[in-house]
Amino acid sequence: MSARHRPPSYRYHKARQSAVSTVNGKNFYLGAYGSLESYQNYLGLLSRWLTQKFGQTVASIGSDPAGGITVAGLILEYWKFATTYYVKSGKATDEQYAIRSALSFVRELYGHSPAPRFGAAELEVVRNAMIEAGLSRGVINGYVNRIVRAFRWAASKKIVPVCVPEELRTVDGLKSGRTRARETEPVRPVAEEDVQRVLPLLSQPLRTMVQIQLLAGCRPQEICMLRPCDIDRSNEEWRYEPPHHKTEHHGRRRTIFFGPRARKLLEPWLLRADAAYCFSPKEAAASERKLSTATKTQADKAKRPRVSRRGEHYTTASYRRAITRACARAKIDVWSPNQLRHTRATELRKLFGLEPTQVILGHAKADTTQIYAERDLEQARNIMRQVG
Repeated sequence: MSARHRPPSYRYHKARQSAVSTVNGKNFYLGAYGSLESYQNYLGLLSRWLTQKFGQTVASIGSDPAGGITVAGLILEYWKFATTYYVKSGKATDEQYAIRSALSFVRELYGHSPAPRFGAAELEVVRNAMIEAGLSRGVINGYVNRIVRAFRWAASKKIVPVCVPEELRTVDGLKSGRTRARETEPVRPVAEEDVQRVLPLLSQPLRTMVQIQLLAGCRPQEICMLRPCDIDRSNEEWRYEPPHHKTEHHGRRRTIFFGPRARKLLEPWLLRADAAYCFSPKEAAASERKLSTATKTQADKAKRPRVSRRGEHYTTASYRRAITRACARAKIDVWSPNQLRHTRATELRKLFGLEPTQVILGHAKADTTQIYAERDLEQARNIMRQVG
C-alpha cells in the first residue's frame, strides 16, 4: 500500500518530546508520547482520516469527541478577539503578530487536545519546542505570557474553567543562566565613526532621520512617524508629541524636544502639508535618481540601495533595512536605528545623570506626578537647548 493510502501512524517526535502523526505531509502533534491524551487525540485524527477517505463528514477541528472545545477552537475564538482589540489607527499592532506566533506553537502541538486539559505540563512541552526552534529566552517568556493571557481570556468567557489559566500561571519564566534557551546580546551604542561612514551612503531623507534621531534620542518609530502638525514650534525648543508611541496604552504622554541643531536639520522637511509625513520613501527614491545621474557605472548601480516606493512614510523595518544595506556597502559591522538611541543615552547620562536622561528618552520609570513631570520636562527642554 502506498504511503498516500496508508493510515497515519503513531510516532515519537524527539525534538518536541511529543507523539506525532502525519497526514497528507502535515505533522499533527498529539501530546506527551504514551499518554492517554495522546492516544485519544490519535484516535480522533485517525477517525477523521477514515471519514475523509471514505467520503463522510469530517469532524470539526473546534470540538473534541466528547463535545467540548479543543485547544484549536479556543485559539480561534481568542484570535477573533485579538484582531479587534490589538488595533491602532485601524491597523494591526505588532502584538497581533506576536500572539499569532506564540499560539502557533500551541496549536501545532495540542490543537486537537481538549482545551480544559491544557495544563502546566503541556505548557512546558510547548516552551521546550520554542527552545528547540532557537527562540531567545526573552521572546519565549513573552510568548508564554501571551499563551497564559489567551487562556485567561477564555476563562473569562466561560470557555474553560478558571483553574486552567491559574495552573498555567504556576509555570515560572525562564531565568538567565538556568536554561538552554539562547540569550540575546543587549543593545549597545554605535560608534560615532561608524555612523559617519554610513551617512554619505544614505539618501537625504534617511541621512536626516539618522542625524535627528542621534540628537534627540528618540525611538525609530517616533522619527518615522514625524509630521509637521505634531510639532509645537511656538518656543525656541520645538516640542514634538507623537500621536502614537510605545507607552501610550499606559496613559503616558511622550514629549521630545528638538534643540538648535535638530531644528536646523528638520526645517527643510517641514515644508509640506501639516498632516504629511516628513520623511517619505518617494522622496528617497527621487534622491536616489539624482545620485544615479551622477554615477552611471554598472558597479555603482549594483551597489546602490534599493528604495521602497510604497507607503507614505518609512516603517521601522524599512528604516532598519536601509541602514543595514548602507553598512554592508561601507564594509562595517551592521548597526540598527535603536543603537542610535543608546548612543545618545550614554552621552546624556555622562553629562547630566540618570533621571534627566530617562525623561528625555521617555522611559516609563521617569513617569511621576504631574508636578514633577512638568519640572522634569523643563529640565529636558534646557538640556536639548544645550546639546540638541
